[in-house]
This record gives sequence, C-alpha cells and structure tokens, in this order.
Amino acid sequence: MPTAALRVELGWRSGPGVPDADASALLLVVGRVRSDSDFVFYNQPVHSSGAVRHEGKRDAGGRVTDTLLVDLARVEPAVETVVLAASTDGGTFGQIPGLYIEVRDAAQGTVVARFDNAGASVETAFVLGEFYRRQGAWKFRAVGQGYSSGLAGLATDFGITVDEPRRAPTPQAAAPAAPPVAPPATMPPPPARPATAPPATPPAAPVRLTKVTLTKEAPSVSLTKQGGTSGALRVNLNWQVHKQFSGWAAKLGRAVAQHSDLDLDLCALFELSDGSKGVVQSLGNAFGALHQPPYIHLDGDDRTGAVSSGENLTVNLDHKQAFRRILIFVTIYAGARSFADLHATVTLTPANGAAVDFSLDECTVPSTVCALALITNNGGDLIVQREARYLVPDRGVSPQRTVDHVYGWGMNWTPGRK
Repeated sequence: MPTAALRVELGWRSGPGVPDADASALLLVVGRVRSDSDFVFYNQPVHSSGAVRHEGKRDAGGRVTDTLLVDLARVEPAVETVVLAASTDGGTFGQIPGLYIEVRDAAQGTVVARFDNAGASVETAFVLGEFYRRQGAWKFRAVGQGYSSGLAGLATDFGITVDEPRRAPTPQAAAPAAPPVAPPATMPPPPARPATAPPATPPAAPVRLTKVTLTKEAPSVSLTKQGGTSGALRVNLNWQVHKQFSGWAAKLGRAVAQHSDLDLDLCALFELSDGSKGVVQSLGNAFGALHQPPYIHLDGDDRTGAVSSGENLTVNLDHKQAFRRILIFVTIYAGARSFADLHATVTLTPANGAAVDFSLDECTVPSTVCALALITNNGGDLIVQREARYLVPDRGVSPQRTVDHVYGWGMNWTPGRK
C-alpha cells in the first residue's frame, strides 16, 4: 500500500430484483478478533482505535457503493490483518451483478487495487479481500471466500458472538439408570494443584444484527431492509431531567427537579403523495388519525417523559404508498428554555423488523425545537434519516413555523393552545 489513508469501496449494479449488500471489516490477531468490538459494520460503524470507519451507502447512476475508511497508520500494533467483507440482504450474491471491491487513496482518489468478484451463486456473505502486515509494510490481497450463512455466519467464523435468538434444544430421552456398583477402593488424595491464574476478563457484549442505532457516522436506515414495511410504526419520545439540590430542599436532603413543570411535545409534519400537508401534535388537538389520512396518530400529551410511556406517535405503514415525507420533531411547550440536559431519546419500533433508536446529542444552543428524524418514501422504500438538529426560533416566531421554514414545508400557521 503506497499510503496509509484508504477508502475501500464495495460496489455493484442496481436494478429490479437486485438484493442489497453491506460492507464490513474485522480486525484480527492470529486469525481471530480479540473481542466483538473488532467488528465494524452498519450497526457498529467505528472501531475504538479510529482505524476503521463505516461511511455508508450511495446510489448514483445505477451503481450502488458502500464504503469503509481505513487508516492503516492507526491500526494497533497487535492487529495483523484487516478483513474486508460483504453480506447480502434479501437474496444471494448470485443475484448481484458487477460486484467488486476497490481500494483508493483517500486523499488523491486514485485506485490502488481492485478485485472483481465474478461467478458468485448461492453465497450470502463474502470475504473479498484483506490488508495484512508483511516485513513492516501493509499489503492488500484479494480473497473471494464465500459463505452461505450470511453476515452472522461469517462473523462467527472469526470469533464474533452474535446476539440472535436461538431455537430451544430438542428434548432428549432420559438415559436408563445405571446399575448400582460397589464403591471404589479408598485412594490417597491427589497432590495439590498449583494455584491457577485469575479468571479471564468476561467477553464483551455480543454484537446485535437485529437492532439499528442511528448515529452521526451511520445516520440512516431503510425500513424495507429491516423488514418493517407494514403494520404500525410506533415512535416514542422520552427524556430525563437532571436533579439538583438547592436552597431549603438541599438542607432537608430532598432532590428537586430542575424543570418540575417540563412539558415536551412530540410532533410530526407530513406531506402525502397527493400533495396535502399538515401537522400532528397536541397543540390545537391535532392528534391525527390512524386509519384515514394522514394515517398518523398521536396518542396523547405526556408530561413525565417516562420510558414506559412518554410521548407516542403511530404511523400506519399499511398505507406507506400515501406518504411522501414525514418529519418527526419535538418542541418545548413549557418548563425549559433549551434542550440542554434533557437527554431525549427516540425509538422507532415497526410491527415487523428491527427497532431503530438514537439518542440526541447534548444541546449547546438556546433551542426550543429539535428536528429528530425525517422519513422519506424513496420509490416505495421508507428511509429513516437521523436529523438531531437543534433550531433556535427568531423572536416572535413559533417553533413549528421555524422547523417548517428549515425543511421547506410551506404551511400557514396560526396561534394555538392545548
């Protein structure tokens, strides 16, 4: 490798019936990972060393790419190999045309190495290539080793523990009781064993291939890819309020909530495929409807932020063809002047498929409205995009009008109350 900073691109031609594919990387010591954190993929996008980062997908001109950024200078000395892998979702590699892996100089964009993986059939995962150390230098080798057991099988082969449901073991018939035997003759005690080494550090928590966390590094996910294409999509907002001791309460040892009257409102701007637009929110009692347009419903106004309840929106995915875009946002109705220290969390749980969750970054501006997630209909595929944008309304401008202006909804607003 002529340079340390590299961009590794997994690419293929898109088209009707072509499955999706995902790039991943494993950092190996003597052929295996040291822990599950040495696996970099769409749901664990950054290695702790910063040496490998999953950058994400792009679809342009009939070609799809999924990219990894690799900085060989930051790979820890103990790591001997960085495996570059791919897995399919919804089909086999035999259905994916033009599959290749390409290594580029991250700064110059020039191609350093390329491997076209032709002849795939029933495989659902591949080791396409690897970086490996030899005589103090990094080299690249094409591999092309296929698996029919998907990403979970590939990861397990390199020592990754995958958190997936397992079938209960088949009951075994009880073995017949052994006949009684005479007790053995008394034997002298065995010699004392030397002291054993302390128990090894418990392994890291297994990686999850079934739950998606949206972060700055991996900000979007396809609901179709996760299997969440029908039924009810539940959107939950909850928050935490830091407590502090102050005044007479501190003397009595009581914790007083910093914002005891805090009220956050979960809201949704929607645009339907017929061009109609609107908002679902508790303000003005605009709670929406689940079985008729806009097919979005807010179940009530919560003032606790509790994880078990919080604020909840439901989106009817059985009518996904009616949606053009949905913007989930939250406003501070009362009790605070900013989202700082509120630590809001949003979870999107489809009736089918994996839950999608993300925590909002700490707010550093005097914001009273935060755009949380944008759901867009991309040719029938609903894409969830993490926004986490804290907006500061101008004086006299409502939070709703502010978020409308930023995202170009173009609606007319009038004062409301609840």
